[in-house]
Amino acid sequence: MSLQKTYRGIFTIPSTPFREDGEIDVPSFRRLIDFCIECGAHGLVFPVNASEFTSLSDIERFELSEVLVDQNAGRLPVVIGVAGVSQEAAAKFARHAHDIGADCVIAMPPYIRRSQLPERLIFDYYSKISDEAQMPVFIQNYVPPIGTDMSPKFVLKLCREIEHVKYIKEETVPSTIRLSSIIQGNDGSCKGVFGGAGGRYLIEEYRRGVCGNMPGCHVTDVVVAFWNALEAGDEKHATYIYKELTPLFFFERQLRGCYKEVLYRRGVIDCPLKRNGVMPLDDVSSKYLDDILDELTPLMSWKK
Repeated sequence: MSLQKTYRGIFTIPSTPFREDGEIDVPSFRRLIDFCIECGAHGLVFPVNASEFTSLSDIERFELSEVLVDQNAGRLPVVIGVAGVSQEAAAKFARHAHDIGADCVIAMPPYIRRSQLPERLIFDYYSKISDEAQMPVFIQNYVPPIGTDMSPKFVLKLCREIEHVKYIKEETVPSTIRLSSIIQGNDGSCKGVFGGAGGRYLIEEYRRGVCGNMPGCHVTDVVVAFWNALEAGDEKHATYIYKELTPLFFFERQLRGCYKEVLYRRGVIDCPLKRNGVMPLDDVSSKYLDDILDELTPLMSWKK
């Protein structure tokens, strides 16, 4: 476990590779972790929404979290996703993350429900995660129905009143406006706010004061270059990279499962399939994806 510090940069989210029979593919997952690191990521986050975590069994979540920590071998900060359907379930994931040597944990509020969750229940949920993890906790504020739309005032309350709750990943709508509300209202209890949405809003997020972004990992090298340009004060180059990424942003927004299709085409994983249905990719969209990746190739630092 690394010493606690203020985290910053691109904390990329490894996908979960599956074999053609639907079982998890551990060798591909290990290669994927190395890919993320070689692409220059500043941290690793798993398993969360971009990892298809809701399609994993508890045993698979435990196993792959252990593989992640082992394969990373201390090279980058590791943030383990511990969201559960109850505080009791989340507590088990948080305790496991602590025991395997993770650096941080991240969680949405309980994600299976029939109505809006009371704030007291959410508070107790994050308190339990904090107690079990004993390490920095990221709040993931994500849109319904899987997420719970929490106000800037409430997420800051969680940071202020719960010992280890220190970071926020803000993805509710409009996330950019919400980011400013959080940053302006922060009394120092929150150590940093990260954006999501694959980096689609990163230029505006950066202007508003985010300390990083948590995107899917398929073009980690390009998103890292995007972030590094902003950090260097070269917004002109950052805007150029953003424009080159835009066709992929639109493509992946419409065709879920694109992350692993790209990783498969880049030679990182052995199979692009996801659970609970395949990505609807026909000949035209397949060729168009190839064209998009060809245009992005000059910005890709990682080669097979």
